Amino acid sequence: MLKILYCIYQVIIALPVTILMTIWTALLVGVGCTIGDGHYWGYYPGRWWARVITRVFLLPVKVEGHEHLEPNQSYVFVANHQGAFDIFLIYGFLGRNFKWMMKYQINKIPFVGYACRKSHQIMVDKRGVGKVRQTYEDARHILETGNCSVVVFPEGARSFTGHMGTFKKGAFALADELQLPVVPLTINGSFNVMPRMKDWHFATWHPLSLTIHQPVYPIGQGSQNIQATMNQAYDSVMSALVPEYQGFVENPDQ
Repeated sequence: MLKILYCIYQVIIALPVTILMTIWTALLVGVGCTIGDGHYWGYYPGRWWARVITRVFLLPVKVEGHEHLEPNQSYVFVANHQGAFDIFLIYGFLGRNFKWMMKYQINKIPFVGYACRKSHQIMVDKRGVGKVRQTYEDARHILETGNCSVVVFPEGARSFTGHMGTFKKGAFALADELQLPVVPLTINGSFNVMPRMKDWHFATWHPLSLTIHQPVYPIGQGSQNIQATMNQAYDSVMSALVPEYQGFVENPDQ
């Protein structure tokens, strides 16, 4: 009965609010970034958008580990990718100004793609060596020129099972080149709310949690540091997953 009531609530309240908030936020980001401070308008409206949507879906959120982050320090954040609500959880509750490294296909989503372009989110385009190189040039420029971080899902795609797949080296190579700390993030609950197999279906009520781990600082520079940082970040993310999703499961579209 509660599931039915929750679905009715989504139709009447949560989904209309989400649509209206998305349109309003996209326009606000576009106008703000055009006439004002892109560093501000490229982040804060998205943060409010994510917090409102999480709340309107009545999802409890628990965040641990903010004390591990230093003021005015740029980080490369890496997180497991459980489901669509990962975006709302990180955007709304990480509490740091950052840019996303996201698939270029997001450009095609109405309003969302517009806001991402105007706010200079980093589009990962793998359709050629030159485009891949440009992706990392954009990320490097952002990290070198201001108090801003990047958030990456190093698995490259959302999980089909809730378990973690393998990490790709791109984010860790970027951190190595700029000698920046990597901060692992563990997401729990997003797979239960809306896994990728149920995109555009009703959400299922489930608590969300975000664990911010201690930063992994470089121990040198080069391939050895990249591998060591990636291994340590992977182990940290895995350590905070709930028992149901512990252990490696290969993701077929990685």
